[in-house]
Amino acid sequence: MGTTAVARREYEVPASYTIAEDAALSDIVGELARTAPDFVAFQVPEGDGWADVTAAEFAQQVRAVAKGLIASGIGVGDRVALMSATRYEWALLDYAIWMAGACTVAIYDSSSTEQARWILEDSGAALLIVEHERHARTVADVAAPELRETLRIDAAAVDTLIARGATVGDDALSERRRHVHASSPATLIYTSGTTGRPKGVVLTHANLLAEATSGRIALASLLHEGQRTLMFLPLAHVFARAISVGALAAKVTVAHTADWGTLTDRFASYRPTFILAVPRVFEKIYNSAEQRAYDSGKGRIFALAADTAIEWSRAMRTGGPGLTLRLRHALFDRLVYAKLRAALGGRCVGAISGGGPLGARLGHFFRGIGLPVYEGYGLTETSAAITLNTENHLRVGSVGRPLAGHAVRIAEDGELLLKGPVVFGGYWNNPMATAESFEGDWFRTGDLGAVDDDGFVTITGRKKEIVVTAAGKNVSPAPLEDALRAHPLVGQCMIVGEGKPFIGVLITLDRDALSGWRQRHGIDPALEIGELVRHPALLGEIDAAVAETNSLVSKAEAIKKVRVLAAEWTQEGGELTPKMSLKRAVVLRKYADDVAAVYD
Repeated sequence: MGTTAVARREYEVPASYTIAEDAALSDIVGELARTAPDFVAFQVPEGDGWADVTAAEFAQQVRAVAKGLIASGIGVGDRVALMSATRYEWALLDYAIWMAGACTVAIYDSSSTEQARWILEDSGAALLIVEHERHARTVADVAAPELRETLRIDAAAVDTLIARGATVGDDALSERRRHVHASSPATLIYTSGTTGRPKGVVLTHANLLAEATSGRIALASLLHEGQRTLMFLPLAHVFARAISVGALAAKVTVAHTADWGTLTDRFASYRPTFILAVPRVFEKIYNSAEQRAYDSGKGRIFALAADTAIEWSRAMRTGGPGLTLRLRHALFDRLVYAKLRAALGGRCVGAISGGGPLGARLGHFFRGIGLPVYEGYGLTETSAAITLNTENHLRVGSVGRPLAGHAVRIAEDGELLLKGPVVFGGYWNNPMATAESFEGDWFRTGDLGAVDDDGFVTITGRKKEIVVTAAGKNVSPAPLEDALRAHPLVGQCMIVGEGKPFIGVLITLDRDALSGWRQRHGIDPALEIGELVRHPALLGEIDAAVAETNSLVSKAEAIKKVRVLAAEWTQEGGELTPKMSLKRAVVLRKYADDVAAVYD
């Protein structure tokens, strides 16, 4: 149902479920072991294939590790930190921590020593489990006051815990369960922190169970028994974590990989029925396919196929495609689209996108090739998605409608406000930040948005990222940057112009696209990147991409000058967060001379 003011300012979808006050995430494990013991909950890499882990086997392992945590002195409500890339043991330890009545503190495996130190100190973690020696070295000099022990997954951490718990009885687990309620903290996830120190978001069992339940209702076409997915996003991020919980509850088989460099091979081997990814992954899939087509002399065919896919998708909102478009679409399905679907294993029927804006063009393209991408919106503070496009309610270019039991509101200044059971209750040890984040019962996202009469939400920018030029023009960087990143040569980009006479942009190049581009333009592959960024042919192509982007905005918002950088922006370099968001303050500081050059 919606409520109407002068313009649509608020929209709410009624709840169709309740979360019991004594509910706990670990109950999912026990319920599956009891009702579907032979269900293959996980598959783990084994040689060139995958080995099954049934629900019964998973439950047995979770209980054994939970007993080991109890034997290690972990008490109810204690924090146990996990610093690891995405792998099966992440899920195993997560559920074991919950079964022991404790709270998981997620640490990105790419975190620096100082980042890990802050999280361990602020959370008061009693135990840290890292993946391997590199992580152990990262935290070697960290002396967090509450931290008693560090274990390594690749040095038999799981076996060590199981051995420790061998003498702990089942009654100890039952006793722990009595102390866990839906309102108990399940995890602390520290915000990536594009500015300032990360804040610890406290998500309860109720928050994650509400996310899993409402997500299963919205994504019933993907999250159901018999489906399978390959999890490659960081499980330290709320997006992957929430889908993992929902997948287990829905009897979806999950496999894990952390090697993004071999994703294509993994897709071919595992053949997932759906995937979840951040927009940059979909951009890379499109750009790589386009690059291969041009490198093989079939660039024009790909361009026509892409335009047809987009046109076909757009037509779905206006009565469906006509005969001519259907014939063209069928032709390109055989020539192009089927090959793209095959690159994802050939069985993928849909995808979930989060962590940033996908953009209407990519959304229409993937829908048009037979792989609808269900884009949603959420934050760590909302346990992942709170709005989502679904099979029955899909509007490409939007981030969907509120999940069941949730509401959105647009404040007078355009800020998006949120309310519902997935919204967190506050930050860890930070009441001031908590108070600043709420307006009554409504969580203040910091994002600018709009909601239409059907409840579809559109994100238009970020309040704190608005660039105000010397002429007083407010410019939202997101639409410009999203459009530019769609070009194969563009790796990352950032709009500049705060207090300046016009809008400029810093651009880094996509290294994967450069090889084919050099070949097509007859450019010496030995030409250094520092010289390549000044090459007239490359600058001409970038300028054309900027001109196309400028056609989307007013003259006052248009990009007037471009600075192409030889550098790459990475997590390791500090310019990107783990979910590939720009750390604008870092970029402005590190590339101050380049920003100055834009205005020379």
